[in-house]
Amino acid sequence: MRPDGGRRTTAGTNSDHASEHHGRTPPNEDDTPDRRKHAEDDTTSAASAHAGGERRERAEDDTTSAASAHAGRERRERAEDDTTSAASAHAGRERREYAEDDTTSAASAHAGRERRERAEDDTTSVASAHAGGERREYAEGDTTRAPLRTPEATDAPKDQQPAGTPRAPARADDPAPQPQDAQAQSRQRRGLSLAVYLTSATLIRSASGGAPVALVALTLARPGHGGAALGGVLAALLTLPNVAGPWMARWLEEARDPRFRLAAAFTVFGLMLAATGLTLGRLPVVLVGLLVIVGGLCDPLMTGGLSSRLALIVGEDTRAQRRAEGWDSATYGSSNILGPAAVAAITALTGALTAVVVLGAAGVLAGLLMLALPKEHRTAAARQRSMPVRDALTVIVRKGPLRRVMIATMITSVSTGGVMVIAVVLGRNLQGSAGAGAALGAAYGVGNLCGALLTGAFPLTGEPERWVLRLIAANAVAVGLCALAPGYVLALVTFALAGATSAILFTASLAVRSVYSPPNARAQVFVTMAGLKMAAGSAGTALAGTLAGIGPRLALCLNAVVVASAVTVALTDLRLTRRRSSAADPGDMQSPAA
Repeated sequence: MRPDGGRRTTAGTNSDHASEHHGRTPPNEDDTPDRRKHAEDDTTSAASAHAGGERRERAEDDTTSAASAHAGRERRERAEDDTTSAASAHAGRERREYAEDDTTSAASAHAGRERRERAEDDTTSVASAHAGGERREYAEGDTTRAPLRTPEATDAPKDQQPAGTPRAPARADDPAPQPQDAQAQSRQRRGLSLAVYLTSATLIRSASGGAPVALVALTLARPGHGGAALGGVLAALLTLPNVAGPWMARWLEEARDPRFRLAAAFTVFGLMLAATGLTLGRLPVVLVGLLVIVGGLCDPLMTGGLSSRLALIVGEDTRAQRRAEGWDSATYGSSNILGPAAVAAITALTGALTAVVVLGAAGVLAGLLMLALPKEHRTAAARQRSMPVRDALTVIVRKGPLRRVMIATMITSVSTGGVMVIAVVLGRNLQGSAGAGAALGAAYGVGNLCGALLTGAFPLTGEPERWVLRLIAANAVAVGLCALAPGYVLALVTFALAGATSAILFTASLAVRSVYSPPNARAQVFVTMAGLKMAAGSAGTALAGTLAGIGPRLALCLNAVVVASAVTVALTDLRLTRRRSSAADPGDMQSPAA
């Protein structure tokens, strides 16, 4: 292209030709047509050259425009590709998000359907089995997934799913779904275990309750072998080893499976009791006494030691524990009736030796039943954490609810231990016969059993320490009513009421032990508190015999005052503990008993 842009005008062309003509000789006339022709040719050539220049310029412009257009198209195509890629990436993210939402929605929808289906009937649908397979695949890291579905298809109800939605086939190895009645089966197993426990407890406690009566009856049946005095000594030796209760309880705590030690203890008691009956009069009295002492060492495990395992049998449900504690309390009341009654019946039929052997066999059977209870495997670390006896006693003293209930029940037991003695005297005064007094004692026992059964049917709820204090007050009122009963019939009713409140009180005290006992000293707390309660009851029995001379009604009034003082002592302890709350053990404030 020229510097002037490749454009040559007609004027420029003509001026060049004119300058050429100025240097020539002027033509003649005949040359005029030729000149005109040449001028026209020149004009035509100039026009053609100009047209060619313009065509070249247009071609170059077209080439530039085409290149620009092509570059523009490329840019637009790249922009469109970028837009398409961004849209595709965004769509991919949305699809993944939808897929995740689909999975979550499907799982939630399926869980809701599964719960509704389980609530309506116990049958299992194919969908629940498929969901179980999917959950297991996700848990095991399976890379296979069900095809993704759109939110609309996922959120639609089952009967409105699109026809083309794929469904994952059910796997042959999918586990069978858990039945709805799994909890019912668990409750049934625990109920069966509780029935075995109660049967074993009734047998061994009946043997323990009837053993003193049987030993006295046996010595009386064999003249020349000590008589009633020896029988009393043997009965005392049977209860004396209860002072070793805390150490026996620790021995139980250190067991890998306490069932075996409880079974061994019950079996040993039964064998020693039977051996005492069979060797009395054949071996020296000292050896017979040693047999009784060995059997008596097992006695703490029949009461508090056995009750300490109850919560482990019935589970963690509080209501179930309170109900089971009511039934457990009933075994104490029924055993105090069944044991002596069985001894009396068997002695009348076949003799005292048979009664002693039968009680021993009941102990062995109770031990065998313990093996039918659920296993309780305790680790070596748990066994090593078993609290020493001294530390366990410190826990009872320092933990407020345990301390207050222990003191209150010991005071109340002084009254309970003397009620039976006073009942005999009062009945004879009211009716003129010793049988009437025995009937009052029987009414107390029947009321005790009914109260225990009542707590088994309607378990206590709420704070157990508060229940203990309320029931102590109720028992004080019932004992006072016994003193004020104007006639024999009302005396029967009031003694039955006193027995019922005493049984419910005992159930509440078991609940306090269960709630506030440390796991590594549970048996020791149960056995220690039971032993102290029994000691207080024995003291009450001796004291009642002394006070009988002042009159049964006055003695019952004093008993009512003693029981009421237990509430005062407990409330005073609670107030002092709250005043020292900043420095007291945290366990002291666990129970708002006031």
